[in-house]
Amino acid sequence: MVCHRHPMSLLLSLAVFCSLQACSSASSPSFPSSPTAAALERQKQDLINRAKQEKDNAVSAARAAASEVSSAVAASAGLAAQQAEAAASEIASAAAAKANTAVSQAGTLAAAEIEKKKNILLQKLNQEQNRVVSTISSGKDRMLSIPLAGDMSKSSAASASGGLPDAVKLLIGAGGIYTAFLYYGSLQEDVFRYTAEDGSSFKAAWFLQVLEALANVVIGFMGMQLTGATKGIPLKMFGISGAAQVSAKACTSLALANGLSFPVATLAKSGKMAPVMAGSLLLGGATYSIREYLQVVAIIGGTAIVSMGKKKGGSSSSSSLGVAYIILSLVLDGVTAGFQKKLKMETAKAGVKPKPYDFMFWTNLFMFLTATVIAAGLGEVTAGIAFCSSNPEILSKIVKFSLCSGVGQSFIFYTIANFDPLVLSTVTTTRKIFSVLLSIFLKGHSLSGTGWSGIALACSGIVSELHLKSSAKKKAHGA
Repeated sequence: MVCHRHPMSLLLSLAVFCSLQACSSASSPSFPSSPTAAALERQKQDLINRAKQEKDNAVSAARAAASEVSSAVAASAGLAAQQAEAAASEIASAAAAKANTAVSQAGTLAAAEIEKKKNILLQKLNQEQNRVVSTISSGKDRMLSIPLAGDMSKSSAASASGGLPDAVKLLIGAGGIYTAFLYYGSLQEDVFRYTAEDGSSFKAAWFLQVLEALANVVIGFMGMQLTGATKGIPLKMFGISGAAQVSAKACTSLALANGLSFPVATLAKSGKMAPVMAGSLLLGGATYSIREYLQVVAIIGGTAIVSMGKKKGGSSSSSSLGVAYIILSLVLDGVTAGFQKKLKMETAKAGVKPKPYDFMFWTNLFMFLTATVIAAGLGEVTAGIAFCSSNPEILSKIVKFSLCSGVGQSFIFYTIANFDPLVLSTVTTTRKIFSVLLSIFLKGHSLSGTGWSGIALACSGIVSELHLKSSAKKKAHGA
């Protein structure tokens, strides 16, 4: 930029010059205008014009410089604003992504926590429902058994005419269960220990379940006709429960058919609580006491000791395949228990209450259908019929075995109708112990000292489980 003299300095120089000229004019006589004065006037005017020009140039230059500075500042501000906006957008995107991830993780954790709490609540609800139903049932029985003050004579007359005391009812129920199922166990062992003249043995476990379920269907149908059938029963859950139950029974028979001894199989089946506990622990929410864990360990450990403590002179030996079948049977028992709980819930939702013989008929009907399909698919129907035709002796045992199953279940339902479920549990649990002992003494099983210690350990676990149920029942009544 070219530097010019400031216009104000030119004006001051002009003013000084004019003052000197005026003084000179006052002190000297007046003369006519000379060419020098005109030149000075023109010079003054030129100086004034030049000063104005310089001023205008300076203003224009200043305005141009200000415009350039303003443009540069605006450009810089716009760029900075764009950069700031881009940075803010990146920060917002990153924050949004982190927020979405956090929300997703929180949602997953919340869903898992809700599912866990739901399972816990459902389990507690089922336990409380079973406890309340049991308490109401026992309370109803007690109330019905107490005669009113004004009806003492009527009660005595009814008792004398046909009412049976509880002791007699218990003798009928427990005696029937012991007789039917002790003989049932003995016949089951005889069926699978039977050896034909050609050295072959009975292996058609599913065919055996077909005949057993058929006998139960006939007896259940007769009882249902006598007591009256219940309408509106949800049959789908009966079908699922029956299929699971007959599969568990078939696996027990397959364990015996593949060399597992009857005492070992019976003791192992007493440890049904093990798969139930395992399933509850895996699903979450279940808690068990140290005593309950020790009971299961005692039953399973005692069974293992009995299996290892059999003397070589014994007529049957436990095989690995037989052990695998009995473990599978225990797993299916746990599955069946779960389906039976759902069956009770479904009947409650439907507003119906099936009678004992309704349960017996429909459950065994689906057991019969399931066993028939599987036995036919495996070719056991023709093989079983052929073996029984060639060996009539085993056919009579199978027929008696099936009838004992149906009669025994009838006595079970009689006991349930007249007594608390704990009474039934006591009878069936002690029956298993007697079945083991009878098998050892009557079927020629030889046990070493180690084997007998296993029997004692397993039986102590069974008795402890029974005592725990009794204590829990007393606390429930006391509450």
